[in-house]
Amino acid sequence: MAKAVLGALITALVIKLFLFDLIIAEGDSMEPAIRSGTVLIINRLQYGFRFPGQPGYLLRWGIPRQGEVVVFYTPSGGLAVKRCGELAEEGYFLALGDNSLQSYDSRSYGPVAVDKITGKVLGFK
Repeated sequence: MAKAVLGALITALVIKLFLFDLIIAEGDSMEPAIRSGTVLIINRLQYGFRFPGQPGYLLRWGIPRQGEVVVFYTPSGGLAVKRCGELAEEGYFLALGDNSLQSYDSRSYGPVAVDKITGKVLGFK
């Protein structure tokens, strides 16, 4: 029984760290599409493979497309959920909140490195 519980915990940890994650949206920057308190499902392997806490991808096989909603680290180090605007210079994208009047995004801090993305929002409830 203890081995089964330990195996389940290890499996859950691997899934959370490397494959999928759940986060709760905070703030009004993505309204009306995503309201504060919404649970988001994040695909951590959408654009590549990275070890948690590492500054970039170990292997990258994709970049976000315009319109995709991504989770990334802001220049100040916090996590943010924003829509990918156009790709800027090589390796950078514009992060834009749907609610432009309430959004702290690339209009304030400029383009964001693709390596700062931790995953793509797959869905929400």
